[in-house]
Amino acid sequence: MNSKLLDILPELNEIKDQTLLQKTISCFEEAMQTGGWRAEELDKIPFTLLIPDCKISFLQHVRAVTQVSLHSARTLQVFYAAHYSIDMDQLVAGSVLHDIGKLLEYKLEDQNYQKSESGRYLRHPFSGVAIASKWRLPDKVLHIIATHAKEGDHGKRCPEAVIVHHADFMNFEPLKDVF
Repeated sequence: MNSKLLDILPELNEIKDQTLLQKTISCFEEAMQTGGWRAEELDKIPFTLLIPDCKISFLQHVRAVTQVSLHSARTLQVFYAAHYSIDMDQLVAGSVLHDIGKLLEYKLEDQNYQKSESGRYLRHPFSGVAIASKWRLPDKVLHIIATHAKEGDHGKRCPEAVIVHHADFMNFEPLKDVF
């Protein structure tokens, strides 16, 4: 599976730390297996159930959020490196995994994507952190996953989490009125 995931998610190649890369891939693979998804389905699963007839796939969304996060982080480092640092490897791992819990939260039944039993009780930031924690991903990556959505609005976000949070909403908000 590693080569297939690296092919469809080339942003993973931005992670230089090989241990972090392998843990990120393993986490992604476990979420796919647990949710019953195959790699080729990632480009068919809608990235959200909140937009009826959403044509943007889970894979498109994850890649776009990761790309926006990378570009934003590189720009911010140019201007603010003297004030704070950004761990690019953990930023990419957190971006790629920010919605990993959706692979547990969603199911395909009767040709319709809907909430799974797990999704009825746990939103994807919670299930995402649970699965990422099993792979002993760094606390900062867990923090990014946990705080990327509204669940993180009442806490403090590290710089990487701020970037992913805003990248996620930049990729969601404009689409609400498109479909």
